[in-house]
Amino acid sequence: MSTLDVARAELALAVLYLNKAEARDKICRAIQYGSKFLSNGEPGTAQSVDKSTSLARKVFRLFKFINDLHGLISPNAPGTPLPLILLGKSKNALLSTFLFLDQIVWLGRTGIYKNKERTELIGRISLFCWMGSSICSTLVELGELGRLSASRKKLDKELMNTDKYKNEKYRVKLQQSNERSLALIKAGMDIVVAVGLLQLAPKKVTPRVTGAFGFVTSLISCYQLLPSPQKAKTP
Repeated sequence: MSTLDVARAELALAVLYLNKAEARDKICRAIQYGSKFLSNGEPGTAQSVDKSTSLARKVFRLFKFINDLHGLISPNAPGTPLPLILLGKSKNALLSTFLFLDQIVWLGRTGIYKNKERTELIGRISLFCWMGSSICSTLVELGELGRLSASRKKLDKELMNTDKYKNEKYRVKLQQSNERSLALIKAGMDIVVAVGLLQLAPKKVTPRVTGAFGFVTSLISCYQLLPSPQKAKTP
């Protein structure tokens, strides 16, 4: 391929990526939490960027609660243990509730809904729902990693006298394990972000800590949304 063909291919992937509302939301999220890290809760330009970007992101999430509502009523993969099913459904329910309540918060922040006290209360309830969904996600990923580990050990025994990395099934399991590990890190860090936004431990989880953790999880989310060919090229 010529240099021009490579450039076209890369631009096509970039267009495909940026056409996703979810990708644009996560890029804005990185800007939001990067600004929070820089401001450390102090008034100024960085805090203004944090607040305005936070409000702008809510538009991307309008009616997004339907996605998790669909996940809540969708059947699970065959063979999934009941505890993981319940945790997964709890995560869907909590995240859907968060996204629904977040729309009311957006109405309040834009001045359409006039009750400021109730808006703040709904905002806190929605954040508790998000924190609950992150806790459920963490537990689900831990459970799935345990299942993958047991499956890989079984494959190790079957492929004892061969090069297991040439086995397609083993490579798929390894990739799934890596993806689950990354999702676990993200979910665990998002719990800290929720604690920071709710100010449950203001001395330990400061706005700067919240911003740092939120920025990292935003970058992870951006990576997870990359098209497959680009993921293969990413070191």
